[in-house]
Amino acid sequence: MGRLWRLAGAMPAYAEIVWAAIAPRAIGGAGRTRVAQAVVRSERGVLLCLRRELRGWELPGGEVQSGERDEEAVVREVREETGLEVAVRRLVGRYQRSGFRAHEAVVFECEVAGGALTTSRETPRVAWFDLVGLPDTIFPWFRAPLDDALAGHAEPVQRTEHQGVAAIAAGARIDLTTRWRGDA
Repeated sequence: MGRLWRLAGAMPAYAEIVWAAIAPRAIGGAGRTRVAQAVVRSERGVLLCLRRELRGWELPGGEVQSGERDEEAVVREVREETGLEVAVRRLVGRYQRSGFRAHEAVVFECEVAGGALTTSRETPRVAWFDLVGLPDTIFPWFRAPLDDALAGHAEPVQRTEHQGVAAIAAGARIDLTTRWRGDA
């Protein structure tokens, strides 16, 4: 019964995600949002978060607030989601994502500057992963920024990605797999 209950818990989360994707368009709100994300590396590996609503591993980060610089946003978001203070090392790239939940992701490579690893209301799990042992439940749209950060390109990359039916299906598969396993 526990597994079925966890799977049933996906329905309200999916409704919330769909509403967040269509509501701004439906009520004539602002178009594309901008998010700042971090590839935080240390001798323990790379830091990933598991979110409350769509259960799968991802890079820490979130929406850039009005009047906030991207670098400020990524430092704030990492602190809020993981308890760690980070210093921005470099801009990895900008990822223009169209389709479902269109947005621009600005990704930075960061290093730990202090704090203690902890969970939050948004992120019930945070963990370090060895780069050769990344979980199979990392969302696919975080793979390119992670690969770009690890490649150490001389200049920030610019990528355009479309999140269509395949991305939605992959996200749902990962979420349901994570719930089924009880990983959250």
